[in-house]
Amino acid sequence: MPRRQGYALLIALVAGTAALAAVVAFTGSLLFSGPRAKASAATGPQSTARTPAAPAHSSGLWLATWAAAPVLGAADPNHGQDLVHRTIRNVVHTSVGGNAARVTLSNLFGKQPLLIDNVTVNTRPVTFRGAPSTIVGAGRHLVSDPVVVPVAADADLVVTLRTPTARGPVTVHPNSHQSSYVETGQGTWRSTAWRYLTAVDVHSPTAAGTVVALGDSLTAGTGSTTDANSRWPDVLSDRLNGRYAVVNQGIGGNRILRDGIGQRALDRFERDVLGVTGAKTVIIALGINDVQGFPQEKDPQRITDALRTMAQRAHARGMRVVGATLMPYDGYRSWTPAQNAVRHRVNETIRAGNIFDQVLDFDRDMRDPAHPDRLHPAYDSGDHLHLNDAGYQRLGSLVDLADLVRVRPTSDAL
Repeated sequence: MPRRQGYALLIALVAGTAALAAVVAFTGSLLFSGPRAKASAATGPQSTARTPAAPAHSSGLWLATWAAAPVLGAADPNHGQDLVHRTIRNVVHTSVGGNAARVTLSNLFGKQPLLIDNVTVNTRPVTFRGAPSTIVGAGRHLVSDPVVVPVAADADLVVTLRTPTARGPVTVHPNSHQSSYVETGQGTWRSTAWRYLTAVDVHSPTAAGTVVALGDSLTAGTGSTTDANSRWPDVLSDRLNGRYAVVNQGIGGNRILRDGIGQRALDRFERDVLGVTGAKTVIIALGINDVQGFPQEKDPQRITDALRTMAQRAHARGMRVVGATLMPYDGYRSWTPAQNAVRHRVNETIRAGNIFDQVLDFDRDMRDPAHPDRLHPAYDSGDHLHLNDAGYQRLGSLVDLADLVRVRPTSDAL
């Protein structure tokens, strides 16, 4: 399905979805401890007994077709503390398709267990160790049983879940640039936050792996058109045309060295990159918030050392690592000559070639030739830091696909 047919799918699903079941079956769930836990237990025999991952004798791989990094929401972004008896319709956009799916639900920032008593993928019921309901412990996440459901590539997918007793804090991904919906007793509201859902894996007979884009608002898509799927990882996914999945792990405001909006990248790297199903390559586009955000990082070596640490951790898993230079931002409210010098030092180290397997020189390609410390006016969203749709289209076109999928000598990775 073309990506801009998402609204038609959503309207049909919202109109046609029957009332969700309210029967609560308290069962053992696939609980995993904390952000560094792995979801391997979800693929065990007990998980697939009732909903096999794919028809017998089928071939293929489990891959993440979509993901979103979890962020603390002190209260529900749209409804204050009124979190009970909610039906949440998370609309996500796939990168590759498959013949089966499984979802990851997160209560990472919750202070008490979260009951979810009904989950569907495009109206197909999802189970957890064979049961229709589950409890996600505080600070934990879980992976569903596989469910046989056709998942189209480059299409909107609706993952619906009901939280009849939720009290917050809510684990969300805010500013998604995608329309989702929340239904309560008072009505249905449009939302741009994904709630409790952090990944959708598919069983793909054709794709060879997943590319993870780890970044900040410039990866998450701030400045892009809502529901247009015009973030640069979306553009990259279109160019790969189903050969590899692409997931966007950008968080607006995220930093490498300090917690803030989301956990710092050094701490979320295990979960949001190494823990992604089928991850073969990571593109790291981070550091501008360490430079320009308060408190501002004065030492460029601390930033580049952290980038090197993340690259080494990915290399230890056999992954290929691509890194981006930091784009200009003169004209943004926090710009100073001193911090701009820090940015230049970081970029010099990245270009020297001692950190990443491949360098994306976003700085060189996105700056204004007449004013090199500013974004090119054709790509500037207006705040001199974030991009418009044309800018994100340009970023996504800069990735060298042949180099992106080059095999590392020590692994079978991309």
